[in-house]
Amino acid sequence: MAKPLLEMSAAKVFFDGIFTSPRVAHPEGVAIHRDGSIWCGTETGDLLRLAADGSSVERMGGTDGFLLGIAFDSAGNCFACDLRHSAIFRWNAATADMTRFASAGIRVPNYPVIDEARGWLYVSDSVGEDNRSGIFRYDLKTGEGGLWCSEAMAFANGMAMAPGGNGLYVVESHAACVNYVPIRADGTAGPRQLVVDGVNNVPDGVAFAPDGSLFISCYEPSRIYRWRKDSGLEVLIEDPAATTLAHPTNIAFKGDKLYTANLGRWHITEIDLRAIS
Repeated sequence: MAKPLLEMSAAKVFFDGIFTSPRVAHPEGVAIHRDGSIWCGTETGDLLRLAADGSSVERMGGTDGFLLGIAFDSAGNCFACDLRHSAIFRWNAATADMTRFASAGIRVPNYPVIDEARGWLYVSDSVGEDNRSGIFRYDLKTGEGGLWCSEAMAFANGMAMAPGGNGLYVVESHAACVNYVPIRADGTAGPRQLVVDGVNNVPDGVAFAPDGSLFISCYEPSRIYRWRKDSGLEVLIEDPAATTLAHPTNIAFKGDKLYTANLGRWHITEIDLRAIS
């Protein structure tokens, strides 16, 4: 394997929540609020807000479940997938209430992608390889919906909207790949297309950098890849000790910094990307 683009010195623990109240208990999802704060969800169902400078943590709401992926809409509402309840919850920015939003048909809601232009919420369903594994779609106003992409997937996981807004990039963890599912003009799902394979061993999250590069986080090993059409798949950074990067799941960009949730520990990691081009 080629040498990673970044040394581990580019990564640091942004917020250590092992003994804080509330605790940052094995965070899976991470997202950036428009005010610059870093939000994450925990194994105890808590939706947490970390101050932009990493100085504090605040519990914003909870489900008494296990939060997986989270995402914000333009109004600051936060959609959160819950493993225990097989449902998507919404934290209301206006009222600070966190309530069940959608659940029809989905078994393991893993990651939400908001499509405000079309009025939909897409959610991956991580049930493994069967005919119901795929992507669900729910109305952003009513929460009504159902299965949208019915192609059997090998553990559909993290997702990202294509930069042009015309399709979804979807991680398949058990196939070690990233696929693209077009959104047709009539709103239906087009045929799945392989984009990146050999994302060893267990890819989990995916996000687009401002320059259009695709970043892919791996639960195992504790590694993050960068993919570009011209240069292919490269290892961005890897932690052989799995301590600073501790089984990273979801990732999110804030300027020239990349933030990762670490399902293996109790912290959020910050990676300085300024050393790469």
